[in-house]
Amino acid sequence: MRKIKKKVSRIGSYAIATSMTYHQPCITCTTFNILAPIYKRLKHNSRESDYKAFWLSRNHRILDSLLHERSSIICLQEFWVGNQELVHLYEKRLGDAGYVFFQLGRTNNRGDGLLTAVRKDYFRVINYRELHFNDCGDRVAQLLHVELAVPISECWTKDARQELLIVNTHLLFPHDSTLCLVRLNQVYKILQYVESYQKENKLNPMPILLCGDWNGSKRGHVYKFLRSQGFVSSYDTAHQYTDADAHKWVSHLNHRGNVCGVDFIWLLNPNRYSKLLKTSWSEAIFGMFKDLLRRASLTEDQAFAFLKVDDDGDCISYLGFCEALRQLNLTGHRHGLSVQEINDLWIQADIDGNGVIDYKEFQQRIWSPMWSEQQDEMNNDVQDNSLNNVQVQTIGFSIENAVLFPPEVEKGRWPEDYYLSDHARLTVVFSPIRMPCSLSSTS
Repeated sequence: MRKIKKKVSRIGSYAIATSMTYHQPCITCTTFNILAPIYKRLKHNSRESDYKAFWLSRNHRILDSLLHERSSIICLQEFWVGNQELVHLYEKRLGDAGYVFFQLGRTNNRGDGLLTAVRKDYFRVINYRELHFNDCGDRVAQLLHVELAVPISECWTKDARQELLIVNTHLLFPHDSTLCLVRLNQVYKILQYVESYQKENKLNPMPILLCGDWNGSKRGHVYKFLRSQGFVSSYDTAHQYTDADAHKWVSHLNHRGNVCGVDFIWLLNPNRYSKLLKTSWSEAIFGMFKDLLRRASLTEDQAFAFLKVDDDGDCISYLGFCEALRQLNLTGHRHGLSVQEINDLWIQADIDGNGVIDYKEFQQRIWSPMWSEQQDEMNNDVQDNSLNNVQVQTIGFSIENAVLFPPEVEKGRWPEDYYLSDHARLTVVFSPIRMPCSLSSTS
């Protein structure tokens, strides 16, 4: 595959992500929360939705910027599905530009929702699915299963997979600590749905892009949960940022006046190991559990004692475990853990299955969890045993570059003269690459 060089380009007020050396053809993906007019606050406590000239002009400018970039994939959040004139505007301009698109409103007629569009000259849509979380936030997600319309290379074998899954979503804003569980469950539902879709359709491994407004930063449990599943943040990978570099870029000025980095395009390549989904979810919940114990200034010994109901006992009982969850506000309210989820956590923590959690189990599963490393070692053993696997050729992605607009946000600053949205626009450039994957010969 021939390499070509392209120059970093920022034309006028648009950030054009055509900036790097990459393998042709490239695929570009843009995610953008466009701030629904029903939420955009103006002076005197009014909303932009009350002034047609305002919201129409702003959305024309949003479309101008999107069509100028001409990304292969566009994922929008806070799309005003409740206004037919605006919907028709996007239908007309995106359709005329060669996009096929899908919109999905939030449940209970909240007024806004999602829009996902792909260029017809790049992709053929195999399937489209909708996911309704049916929770307190009325949030939703879209799943597109697409195939590249043009083969990456003539040297590929005819049976080589050139498909990918695209997810667009907008997670709940963490108005208070009880909603952290809701947000984590929203991501869990997405990954469960993707997993079941792949199994239901007997799909071979393929890359997955998770796009959208995650309403949480790199310091949060949602970020850690996705990282534990093998996903990488495309923007951070392109700029060689580590998980500790949360302060180096921002993408949102929220209604509280805080700037934060919450917009992501996550990539999972088909050869990237993912641990069991339920294991990752349990780790995330126990991570939240441990953070709450630490915020209460409890040491390891004090935390173990807190989990025990019987001060004379030397183990944690199921009753003590449930009571600790209640006191830490993880249960006992409509957003809390369900009985089944509590049981799943208990099963993970009670390693030997004897009905109690001793101090060693408390250390290994809750305070200083070791299961991630153990699981990774098990995975390495499986990967080494490739003789029993069938090798298939599939598409993967190399992350070539990522650009946030306006450019000031890449330095951690929010410009005062930016009015397109209260979110930055993120565009990532991917190079499709051939990637061998192993399938079990017994599957």
